[in-house]
Amino acid sequence: MKHNQTGSMACLHIILILGGAVMLIPFAWMILTAFKSATEATQIDPFVIFPKTWRTDSFTSVISKMNFFRLYLNTLLMIAGRVFFAVVTASLAGYALGRIHFKGKNLCFSLVMFQMMVPVQIFIIPQYLMVSRMGLLNTTFSLIFPGLVTAFGTFLLRQSYMALPADLEEAARLDGCSIPQTFFYIMAPLTRSGMIALGIFTALFGYKDLMWPLIANPDQNAMPLSSALAKLQGQFAANYPELMAASLLACVPMVVLYVIFQKQFIEGIATSGGKL
Repeated sequence: MKHNQTGSMACLHIILILGGAVMLIPFAWMILTAFKSATEATQIDPFVIFPKTWRTDSFTSVISKMNFFRLYLNTLLMIAGRVFFAVVTASLAGYALGRIHFKGKNLCFSLVMFQMMVPVQIFIIPQYLMVSRMGLLNTTFSLIFPGLVTAFGTFLLRQSYMALPADLEEAARLDGCSIPQTFFYIMAPLTRSGMIALGIFTALFGYKDLMWPLIANPDQNAMPLSSALAKLQGQFAANYPELMAASLLACVPMVVLYVIFQKQFIEGIATSGGKL
């Protein structure tokens, strides 16, 4: 029996290692292509994996063409703004929909669910018109604007608040706490893991957002990393080493954030029960 369990665990580990290796192949290919010449990157030879000469021309060329400091700053400001507003608005709305009884509560929650079921592309034109009429195109606010409220975050934190026992609110009410005091001092701190999960998902979704920045911020100095990479690709031809070098440089902020907040990433995703 013990040998069977050991064999099963060994098979499981082998499968997981192979799965992890398959997932790492695109990243390894991106790194290797970034150090190749344009000819090596486009030649059809499956046995040529490593570059003959490790070149850094692509990195210097991309850095000279693109202001990466500005792109990093725009991306970090967008992520920070979206995470802040998403957590604040979703916490307030999630608590109201999950713990407070009022008329029209089910209708409001149905509207939130309806927004989750509708493709986000439908809201691009109304959002663009709103930002344009405010005169805020090509600004940091225009990048943050779609993330001011989040239906997914409202639903996620509503579930977190509903999982808390009602005895907490009753005890707070007996102690004379008002609804805002109950929310800020008792209920909100207990949903910290849900807020962390929402912050993680919001940061990842904002980092990968491509269509909205291309529409709202066409100015190269106001772009985040995702739209700048899209602009780098030519219409009829593409310099793949430069694209891979720029993609590798664009991965740096998220890798650094993951290394710093690795524990919070794992805790938030595991607690929320979600997957990326």
